[in-house]
Amino acid sequence: MILPGAVIGVLGGGQLGRMFAIAARRMGYRVHTLSPDADTPTGQVADVEIIAAYEDLDAVRKFSAGVSVVTFEFENVPSATAEAAASHAPVRPSGSILHTTQHRLREKTFLSGAAFPLTPFLPVRSVEDLLHGLDRLGRPAVLKTADFGYDGKGQVLIGLTDDAAAAWRSIGSVEAVLEAFVDFEREISVVAARGIDGSFAHYGAIDNAHCNRILDVSVAPACVPREVADEAVEIARGVLEQLDVVGVLCVEFFLTRAGKLLINELAPRPHNSGHLTFDACVTSQFEQQLRAVCGLPLGSAELLRPAAMSNLLGDLWQGGEPDWAAVCAFPAAKLHLYGKLTPRPGRKMGHITALGHSPAVAEGIVRAARDASTACGAGAIMPSVVVRRIDE
Repeated sequence: MILPGAVIGVLGGGQLGRMFAIAARRMGYRVHTLSPDADTPTGQVADVEIIAAYEDLDAVRKFSAGVSVVTFEFENVPSATAEAAASHAPVRPSGSILHTTQHRLREKTFLSGAAFPLTPFLPVRSVEDLLHGLDRLGRPAVLKTADFGYDGKGQVLIGLTDDAAAAWRSIGSVEAVLEAFVDFEREISVVAARGIDGSFAHYGAIDNAHCNRILDVSVAPACVPREVADEAVEIARGVLEQLDVVGVLCVEFFLTRAGKLLINELAPRPHNSGHLTFDACVTSQFEQQLRAVCGLPLGSAELLRPAAMSNLLGDLWQGGEPDWAAVCAFPAAKLHLYGKLTPRPGRKMGHITALGHSPAVAEGIVRAARDASTACGAGAIMPSVVVRRIDE
């Protein structure tokens, strides 16, 4: 076991690392972070922030020599970086898991080979591959780059009359995956953790609503039949076991209108949909990641009350700094800001969480609190009125 007082290394400097570092420091660990940027969300709360390119393998080895274990906070860290870090400290989850899940084609090939349910797909490495794939899978279909895709980046929907060659050019004419279009009822996710000893903990099924392909609001527990939620958890358990994960991994699902679960993507780290666990669960996904990578027993993932989370994107800053006092005027709302200095459209700057008597109440609070941040006076609904109406 790696006990409190030890140093944990984090590859990456974003908000996931920030919340992980907060959990680690609360338990008495020290945190070192490495990323190409300075004054990062993680670096602002870490003990040591090292600025180096992920491709600077000598710097990575020096970094890992000064910590007891290395984890990562986003999956686009090069697998060679994880291998270099492993020369001096264990990397959890392992570099091999990173290698599989950071590349859509490798990920889907793994899932298909292990007989997990997923969307039909075909590899695309040329326009000819794309045209052949459209003939087999039909239209509409979704073309996604194999590498570096998240929050809707690197993907395009090909409709009934769209030019396939133009779609291929729009993603940079790079290796890609063509997926059959799924007419789904909803999207859900399961965030789960697995310990060194094979122990397993999960946060149940979480409902996810997207806007412009970026997660907008998550609600727990998901509004799905019990048997669907249980099946989603068991599929997630199987994925973590097959990959031999030590750490946290999220499985994103489509739920079809026929009630069938299909895996959309994997994320081998804490997930945006699990941010609500920071306030709503006995053990957050970030503390769970810490416990797992340090070889400690996993904590209880019990959901204390129904909860919801709404993302705060850089778009909210278009009219100036949002009104955080208006957000905090909602007694049940919890504001989380990531310390990012430059807001941009689509950039995740923070989130709001809330607990409620029901999932619908919690969702109503986070949506209303977010709306209040940019209400600017005239026509705004006062928080007390919103809360009374929701609680009714």
